[in-house]
Amino acid sequence: MKPEGLMPLPYFWPMTTTQSRNVRDTPRHQGQRRLLIEKLREKGIFSEAVLAAMGRVPRHLYLDSAFDRQAYEDVAFQIGAGQTISQPSTVAHQSTLLQVTKGMKVLEIGTGSGYQASVLAEMGAKVFSVERQKELFDRTRLLLPALGYQIRTSYGDGYLGLPSFAPFDRVIVTAGAPFVPDALTHQLAVGGILVIPVDGADGQEMLTIRKEADGSLSEARHGSFRFVPMLGDRVR
Repeated sequence: MKPEGLMPLPYFWPMTTTQSRNVRDTPRHQGQRRLLIEKLREKGIFSEAVLAAMGRVPRHLYLDSAFDRQAYEDVAFQIGAGQTISQPSTVAHQSTLLQVTKGMKVLEIGTGSGYQASVLAEMGAKVFSVERQKELFDRTRLLLPALGYQIRTSYGDGYLGLPSFAPFDRVIVTAGAPFVPDALTHQLAVGGILVIPVDGADGQEMLTIRKEADGSLSEARHGSFRFVPMLGDRVR
């Protein structure tokens, strides 16, 4: 499964803390989201919890306003700092694999635009998110509260996770990792699930890793995807 396209980077960021989510989320946008949800169903996404959450998150507000009419197409967009907002089908697929239920503690590696974190928050998760790119961290720490999401964002190296807040019921990585970082599996609670795309011959292969009752790890594979590379070791 690969992105259908990547839209070019705009020259400005659309949101400020004074702009209202409700004012900017028009009936047209809501109708576009309903059509997107139907397309996701056609692509094999059947988790009603995931689809309902994505139906509530105004994806157009995470993008430059120049992309307003394209925001609900199943494509990825550049968001700055060499990063992208994943196409909705990828967000839906990862969210489904994560098997989130209300009240779970979720660690996200790669805040990016904040869209994936918002979907998880809509599902009732307590979301902790780490972003390596300072430019994106600065944007999302203002954007997410402006949209009404209480998500703990941190600027740091995603390979290290957030040990001071561990353990986590779920961990999701939204960038292509060269390997599965030990820190992330160590911070996973017993019975927890890690969803991570790991480098392979053709893009990355999506893995789910579950921590069993005895502390061992079991792995399942879920096909090929393409993500931007996971970065670390340069946080200043």
